Amino acid sequence: MKIITHENCTTYQSPGHPERPARISKTVEHMKSQTVLAIDWVEPLDAAEIVIARAHTPEHIAQVKAASEPFDNDTPNHLDIFSHAKRSVGGALRGLQLARSGQHSFSLLRPPGHHATRNHAMGFCYLNAIAITALEALETGSKSIAVFDFDVHHGNGTEAILLNHPNATFYSIHQHPCYPGTGTSNAGKNCFNFPVPPRTPRDDYRKVIDKAIAAMAASKPALILVSAGFDAYARDPLAQETLEAEDFEWIGKSLAKLGIPSMSVLEGGYSTQLPNLILAYLQGISSK
Repeated sequence: MKIITHENCTTYQSPGHPERPARISKTVEHMKSQTVLAIDWVEPLDAAEIVIARAHTPEHIAQVKAASEPFDNDTPNHLDIFSHAKRSVGGALRGLQLARSGQHSFSLLRPPGHHATRNHAMGFCYLNAIAITALEALETGSKSIAVFDFDVHHGNGTEAILLNHPNATFYSIHQHPCYPGTGTSNAGKNCFNFPVPPRTPRDDYRKVIDKAIAAMAASKPALILVSAGFDAYARDPLAQETLEAEDFEWIGKSLAKLGIPSMSVLEGGYSTQLPNLILAYLQGISSK
């Protein structure tokens, strides 16, 4: 398993904000101390602005670069946030490179990205790394891709960017009602949403995920890009779902069984158990 990270992604913070440096630093510490999974550490690529511009407008890119005021109550204007968000894009692009060579990878970087639309930063997200990587994959030879988003919050930005793209499909399993309030039904010809109510029992939640994975498999993508959020965990402070560590391992195993090249990027997950949840998922993805 390749883990893509960089220490500089822990150098910014907003006091009291749940999207905090410890999400990465504690996970790195845990991964380096565990003995159940062999890990190689990899750095992100340098994402070219022309690649970012496939998913975002010039005005949005300029706004994130300037970051002169908070984007919303959840999304602060951290110093040099464009560089941090660009690094997350580079992690996803490195994951694409590794997936194409048959290697499993997980991009362990912040900030997350799946709420960022073409022209709007929101929900802790500034640049949509998974959507940028999806478009880059299609531009550089992939015949078809699927984005699979199991973050507890709907990936509204990814959906908006990929909507009706003929060679991309989007699958999101998420709590509703919950932030950002979207994803109540399918969108366009290629975006498929699987909303679940708060406090859905684990077995029922798994059935919904299983249905989404089956639908994705039926579309026969050449490549799967995973928005891996761990905030459907039963004790995550930002949602009201019921999953445990073994459920995230099961998600990983279910994706691995498809036998389709894939890569994963960290989206949400705000509990102190995040390192254990990520490790469980990586064990599943790495299973034969």
